Amino acid sequence: MELFTPEFGLVFWMFVAFLCLYCILAKWAWPFIIKSMEERADLIDKGVAYAQEAKANLDNAKAEADQLVAEARQQQADILREAAKMRNQIIEDARGEAAVEAKKVSEAAMVSIEQAKKESEKQLRREVSEIALQIAEKVLRKNVASDEAQRELVDRYLNDVETKN
Repeated sequence: MELFTPEFGLVFWMFVAFLCLYCILAKWAWPFIIKSMEERADLIDKGVAYAQEAKANLDNAKAEADQLVAEARQQQADILREAAKMRNQIIEDARGEAAVEAKKVSEAAMVSIEQAKKESEKQLRREVSEIALQIAEKVLRKNVASDEAQRELVDRYLNDVETKN
């Protein structure tokens, strides 16, 4: 059982070797290791702070984006309402202009019809008077074919003129 019960000399030299190693590590290695661990802890703390800040910025950006989307939708609705008003106004203006134009065209047509009517009446009177003159000429030629008939006609007209005056 020598393995389980070491001798005093072995324990002593192991203890001395441990103390030497401990002193060397305590003087040069532990400060570097502790410094590295503190830097790593600071880096982790900064990373956590940066992540929290990034999360806060993301939340703010999301809220701002939602607000901008809501404003954009409101502006879209306003623009659509304004466009509908403009469309209705343009339609009403066009209807009004069409009514005025139709009235002008109707009045112009009425004036044109009236002028055509007057012209037709003048033409009809001319034609009727020409026909009447032609009939009168034929009647007079027939009645005034002889000299005696001509004298009787002239005398009758003269008597009519004298009685009227």
